[in-house]
Amino acid sequence: MTVQGPGGSLADVETVTAWLLDGVEAVAPVDMALADASGLIAANAVQAPHAVPDRDEAALDGWALASADLVGASSYAPAMLAVPPSRIAVGAPMPEGCDCVVDAEWVEADGPFAQVTCEAIPGEGVQRAGDDIAAGAGLLQPGQRISAFDIACARALGLATLPVRRPRLRLVDLSSDGVRLTADLIAARAVAAGAETMRVTSERDAASIAAAMTGAADLVIVIGGTGAGLNDATPAALAQAGALHAHGLALRPGRTAAIGRIGRVPVVALPGQPDHAMAGWLALGETLLARLAGARPWPTVARPLTHKISSAIGMVELALLKRSDDDWTPLACGALPLAEMAAADAWCLVPASSEGHAAGTMLSGSLLHEAP
Repeated sequence: MTVQGPGGSLADVETVTAWLLDGVEAVAPVDMALADASGLIAANAVQAPHAVPDRDEAALDGWALASADLVGASSYAPAMLAVPPSRIAVGAPMPEGCDCVVDAEWVEADGPFAQVTCEAIPGEGVQRAGDDIAAGAGLLQPGQRISAFDIACARALGLATLPVRRPRLRLVDLSSDGVRLTADLIAARAVAAGAETMRVTSERDAASIAAAMTGAADLVIVIGGTGAGLNDATPAALAQAGALHAHGLALRPGRTAAIGRIGRVPVVALPGQPDHAMAGWLALGETLLARLAGARPWPTVARPLTHKISSAIGMVELALLKRSDDDWTPLACGALPLAEMAAADAWCLVPASSEGHAAGTMLSGSLLHEAP
């Protein structure tokens, strides 16, 4: 059933989200080269096939020695070595019978004779086998976002690829300067969420938009043309290319958004204004991408509010939050200036049944960035 446009009844955000997610499954895993895997979502668990390092090796440049030969050694009572010591470089395997490495300044070697003026304990100056990565250690878990540290571990293990899920997102933006700015913003968020993003520019007529929507994709996002203007043809284009399910959401900002499907592929058409598009993207787009990528839920942090958030009954409103000590400070609600979006650390949706949240309320904010 198609819900009426923005001039009529508005679709419930929770109902629309459930409809969009119905039947959406994680995309198939692919092996991604390490250079391209950072920030993507791990498809399968990955365990270390061997230890790193796989042997005891020197952790510093110096002399490889046996600690038992150095007991009590000092500048006043040097330890005299019966066997000449071995010079060793960082990363070199430890010689048989040696369990420590000391700095060159503590060893005096002259021909066959050598003396050491310091003590050392077993393992000093040595990196033991498995100190960096133990054999069988879990490197990745399904749904985990791959970090630069994960890539470093994979390289240390000699891996060339990692299994990931990378949804294909088709981003259609209508040709105008204002829409292009908004499309840039949504494209950046999509890439950060791990999507393989194909961007297509379209003219504003329904036939052109419908053609631009059509193509290989797991999710289609359209930017612009959802309002009631003479050149706003995106809902009609969606109905022409596939099926329009709802035009007009009880979401502020973002009221004129539209949703539907082309075959089994979900389509979200977002307004051209940056704040309206961002509200629709956070409420719907990133939720769909997370499902397609098999990603873990985006981190949330609960903190008390420093000030009241006021909201109108009947509309879900998106609020921006900024961390202030151990609190959330509300920046904006229902209208999201660009400067406030840039300053925000998190966001939340105020339910349609709520008039807002009082100061001091413990509120869970969805982080706009991975780290809390």
